[in-house]
Amino acid sequence: MAFIDEAKFFVKAGDGGNGCLSFRREKFVPKGGPDGGDGGDGGSVIIEASRKLASLLDFRFKSHFLAQNGTPGRGKRMYGRKGESFTLYVPLGSILKDAETGEVLAELLQEGDRFLAARGGEGGKGNVHFASAQNRAPRIATKGKEGDERWFRIELKLLADIGLIGLPNAGKSTLLSKLSAANPKVADYPFTT
Repeated sequence: MAFIDEAKFFVKAGDGGNGCLSFRREKFVPKGGPDGGDGGDGGSVIIEASRKLASLLDFRFKSHFLAQNGTPGRGKRMYGRKGESFTLYVPLGSILKDAETGEVLAELLQEGDRFLAARGGEGGKGNVHFASAQNRAPRIATKGKEGDERWFRIELKLLADIGLIGLPNAGKSTLLSKLSAANPKVADYPFTT
């Protein structure tokens, strides 16, 4: 018999950093040309199955998960730092669905199963990429792209380790009370529990 626990949560990947509009400036180099670096890529959100978790209780207290944004590029062709990816751990047996459509996106059944929930935005290009023979001093740099964002619904299948099957008044509840610390109701009429 499968019991289902469910929750709804939001993920957003990091935005890419903007490209830099910069020119080389040195004492004896009057027209140094463009040297703007690219922005860093945004971090992604990854969902991973872990044995250490047994329920979706953590989603009751926090339902928004964000990855880090990429940093902007700088002069001297310095690239921006990539945003740190965020790994969200879920219990084994988790089923991920799109919250709007209900489409099943992934089933995380074994330890280490991973799903890319939101891809980070690409970093913008610095003006060094736009230099050409016709335009040696481009005043163009692109902005970083936005990271993906999405609402998910997660369902957890909890499978029972043991099941007791038998006729009414056959002693199933009594057996359970003797073998474990459970304290089920026991009486002399059928269908007590």
